[in-house]
Amino acid sequence: MSRVVVNEIEAKVGNDITFNDTVKISTAQIDIVRGKTTAGSITIQGEGSATTNLQQGINKHWMSVNMSTAAVNDSFNAGSITDNGVGDFTQTLTNPMANAHYANTIGSLYAAAWGQIAFFRTNTARTTALYRTGSVNYHNNGNATDSPQFDTSIDGDFA
Repeated sequence: MSRVVVNEIEAKVGNDITFNDTVKISTAQIDIVRGKTTAGSITIQGEGSATTNLQQGINKHWMSVNMSTAAVNDSFNAGSITDNGVGDFTQTLTNPMANAHYANTIGSLYAAAWGQIAFFRTNTARTTALYRTGSVNYHNNGNATDSPQFDTSIDGDFA
């Protein structure tokens, strides 16, 4: 087996370097991965023969909020939160979605009793950059409650 040790490889013409066989890399340290045919599209091999588009398959936003203290526990692509009252929050995204038809998931924890219900509010239309959520407790006659851990996430296309 031959071995070539270099600090840098430069294409003789253009920007592409072509290998004759499958390139096998055990560890790659890179800052940007960009599709060759389409810059914003990378197909990855999934389980078996299935493939998926990398950009379509990753979560675009998530946020964990302590509603009692109006504090963000942790987040990704999250701007600000607005406490509209007990069990009523508006969340904003740093990078907006392409449209308001994104998929979302929500969960709520109520440590004092069972029956916490989390929901996306329909009295305020969600937009590409914000959505409004609510939290009530079935055990507490359906009254609004502030959850100590209120989690949301969004999947879809960035603008």
